[in-house]
Amino acid sequence: MSSSLTIGLPRMHKEPGERRDFLPSFIAHLSRFGAQVVLEQDYGTRINFTESDYRNIVPGIQVAPAEEVYAQDLVIVLRYPDPMFLDRMRPGACLMTMVHYPTRPDRVADLQARGLEAISLDSIIDDSGRRLVENLRSVAWNGVEVAMKTLAKTYPAPGFDSPDRPPIRVALIGAGAVGIQTVQAAIRYGSDDLRAKMVAAGVPGVEVTVLDYDLTGKEALMVDVLRRTDLLIDATQRPDASKMVIANRWIGEMPDHAVLLDLSVDPYECEADPPGVKGLEGIPQGNLDQFVFAPDDPAWNAVPDCADTTHRRAAVSCYSWPGVHPRRCMSLYGKQLAPLMRTIMTMGISSIDANGSFFQRALSRAMLSRWAANANSSPAGNARSSRTA
Repeated sequence: MSSSLTIGLPRMHKEPGERRDFLPSFIAHLSRFGAQVVLEQDYGTRINFTESDYRNIVPGIQVAPAEEVYAQDLVIVLRYPDPMFLDRMRPGACLMTMVHYPTRPDRVADLQARGLEAISLDSIIDDSGRRLVENLRSVAWNGVEVAMKTLAKTYPAPGFDSPDRPPIRVALIGAGAVGIQTVQAAIRYGSDDLRAKMVAAGVPGVEVTVLDYDLTGKEALMVDVLRRTDLLIDATQRPDASKMVIANRWIGEMPDHAVLLDLSVDPYECEADPPGVKGLEGIPQGNLDQFVFAPDDPAWNAVPDCADTTHRRAAVSCYSWPGVHPRRCMSLYGKQLAPLMRTIMTMGISSIDANGSFFQRALSRAMLSRWAANANSSPAGNARSSRTA
């Protein structure tokens, strides 16, 4: 057992709405296998935990400033930290976070230049390519819940909750792992409680049309669908991030009350060659501080010039959909990480065997040193998705 491993858990210094820290139960798991855990000061306070809540379960934890937390052997933080924090890490240490190797080559190069190892949470996959650390259900359900609440405000007479309105028409693009969850969420309004109220009141339900990504090249077909759509959802994983899924001019064909939901949440990267754009052209990129944008919101004017924003509808977008319900999110991530952390603390990071046990193989695929050496052939190269962060 690698009992001498020190683990730092820093807070995420992102937007104020980012409140996710690991729960005391996860820290107890780390300590149980001999790790010395160092928490950043005020860890967990944004989700109503106190230092005593952690100490009552793990009396031996240390609490320290961020610079000391980042100086440990292994640093675990959900979202990728700013470079100023990486400056505190020593060469040879390991960063465990959502790196997104395939779509963030700048991060890969920076980590390598610093002499750091990394384990990218989004690249921990099993032998069949299934991610072991993910929260796809929350991506779909949280996004749809917010979008339906937004649609309830924009929907015209007789009203969203009227028995006299037609069914809500949802157009979903993408039928992958997120898309499957989105179908289930959409037919329930993203909330079982809301659906029960609608059913009890005799309000017509939801009609979901699922569109394959390949159909988005057929403009006449897509425009015909969009003209009848109340809620448009992008749940695609595009092979080319420089090509939009829905052109802005098509959005202009949609009803005025329509809502646009972004579950792919790919960023704008106008400086890239070719530029990277969002699937739904022109919509703002949201975060946990603001994820609903009315057509007249100033955020539309801040969208980079590589995207057309001429036609606007209410848009719903969030970089981290699971973070809308932070405790629920971190409870799940803690459970998913528990067996992986046991493997790390038993074997030691440098001893993880690419041909070893189930969890060793999964971790090996996510290690920067091994991913970089096998980038052209490793299945981890396909494990891209910032939407579950």
